Amino acid sequence: MNYLKAALSAGLYFVGVPIGTARDITLRALDVLASADVLAAEDTRSLRRLMDIHGVPLAGRRIVAMHDHSGAAVTDKLLAAIRAGQSVAYASEAGMPLIADPGFELSRAVAEAGLPLTCAPGPSALPTALALGGLPTDAFFFAGFLPNAATARKAALETLQEVPGTLVFYESPKRLGAMLRDAAEVLGPDRKAAVCRELTKKFEEVQRHPLEKLAEIHAESNPKGEIVVLVDRARSGTVREIDLETELKGALSEMSMRDAVDMVSQAHGLPRRKVYQAALSMGKDDT
Repeated sequence: MNYLKAALSAGLYFVGVPIGTARDITLRALDVLASADVLAAEDTRSLRRLMDIHGVPLAGRRIVAMHDHSGAAVTDKLLAAIRAGQSVAYASEAGMPLIADPGFELSRAVAEAGLPLTCAPGPSALPTALALGGLPTDAFFFAGFLPNAATARKAALETLQEVPGTLVFYESPKRLGAMLRDAAEVLGPDRKAAVCRELTKKFEEVQRHPLEKLAEIHAESNPKGEIVVLVDRARSGTVREIDLETELKGALSEMSMRDAVDMVSQAHGLPRRKVYQAALSMGKDDT
């Protein structure tokens, strides 16, 4: 038996579940699923299947369906259960609730009602892709799913052009080719990128190429499975010395030299040694 059944205090428990491989679930998540008075899920069948794999019994409990189209009645029902002193566990179909998955309305309602809310964290495709994509992870921006229509998609991409971090998108296999084509057009064909597919599963695949190359690869492809697309941050060209000096002065006024050098070098894609030497020169000039 891999779980411990124990009384849980009243409240909402978000439960992170695997994105692919069933054994990625945490022991605490199994404990919560075994112990909660009420179970709710985006997909009742997938949660039931996951519990069966790990031998967690329903023990007479029914799984309440809670998804984007459930309506306020389901949220009210779960709130009433918590007010009555029960523990409610909610799981998305895969990964962490609220990360491009349902759960936000329930979370907000519980918080606004002043009721207890906690989380048994687990896997997510977002950090998994960042770990495998080969792009900088010091700063990133999660953009979720882009709009379906090409015009709206390009407009959304334009707002992300200057984000100083790796861009992270979830994408449908059916729209992958069109999304990569538009990204290459708007963000630039030479931007480094990665397409991460079927993470943690048998046919896991990570393709690392510039956007234009990835767009060519997937122009006529028919990929399957869950997909995460990573796009490198915009890389500024040559930074004028006066700009570098100005940024360093501002950074040095708020942090140590080491942290200031790291921040400025990462923000502009400059060699750390060059920025460090500039910082040292500024120090000499001040003496």
